[in-house]
Amino acid sequence: MVTTVNMHEAKSSLSALVKRALDGEEITIARAGEPLVDLVPHRARRVDFGLARGAFACDPAVFDGADEEIADMFYGPA
Repeated sequence: MVTTVNMHEAKSSLSALVKRALDGEEITIARAGEPLVDLVPHRARRVDFGLARGAFACDPAVFDGADEEIADMFYGPA
């Protein structure tokens, strides 16, 4: 069951509405009878770094040493 509350009621009873949402109740906040947002518990997002580890070959020769053209762009011709 979805409970719909108007914006004024939501502002004046936000703490109670948050508790109800955390307890599993579906809360919709409306303005002039038009549903605007659903109040839902926060879900932590997990970011996995290194997801593509090993998927790409790396040529150290490309990254080692300074590229003269790039150095000239930053520091001017030698």
